Amino acid sequence: MAAESSFDVVSKLDRQEVDNALNQTGKELAQRFDFKGTGTTIAWQGENGIEIRSTSEERASAALEVFKEKLIKRKISLKVLDAAEEPKPSGKEYRLPVDLKEGITTEDAKKISKLVRDEGPKGVKTQIQGDELRVSSKKKDDLQSAMTLIKDKDFDLALQFVNYR
Repeated sequence: MAAESSFDVVSKLDRQEVDNALNQTGKELAQRFDFKGTGTTIAWQGENGIEIRSTSEERASAALEVFKEKLIKRKISLKVLDAAEEPKPSGKEYRLPVDLKEGITTEDAKKISKLVRDEGPKGVKTQIQGDELRVSSKKKDDLQSAMTLIKDKDFDLALQFVNYR
């Protein structure tokens, strides 16, 4: 068994699930009594952003909480959200921009790589490939240990493990 086994560490966003959560949130905002008459809406803002609009600051924040609940039900980590602290006033309404984070930055990939190198089993190699990180070893047990090590360390990213071979 001379061949190496490997897996990739990625941070991908399931756009369809996020879109479903967004649509469910929009329906709930339209139906709930506490949102009636506040003009609260949620919509896509470009490719990687969502914007919540409301006539009151509290309702905009509450709409964000409803959106978070919908994401959790769809098994999407809240680490993908990068929301502003408070809604920004814009004329007669408040706007709350929410960015969606996707991909592993080179800096984060270096942190994960260093963690695996320092605390992981010997013989495990890491290689940064764009916005993902490949982890390889001759022993599959070492890869399992590296996976557990990465899962246990709390990075500010929603990490997935793909291409396990």
